[in-house]
Amino acid sequence: MNEITGLEPLATFCGKCDCGCPQLFVDPAAPAERRVLLTDDFGQRVQMSVDQFASLVEEAKAGNLDGIATA
Repeated sequence: MNEITGLEPLATFCGKCDCGCPQLFVDPAAPAERRVLLTDDFGQRVQMSVDQFASLVEEAKAGNLDGIATA
């Protein structure tokens, strides 16, 4: 993922290697429905609204995503 200029980094997941770990960004210049950006180590990206991301965080905090980590 080379086009990260202008994005505000929030988190890097893993970070224990140099394989292009997944990262979470905010794009202040993006339309509201695409403001949050998640990249993976394969060069793919997912864009979502702040509300959608907040819903994802809420589900994670409630433990509703725990099964994914153990699958």
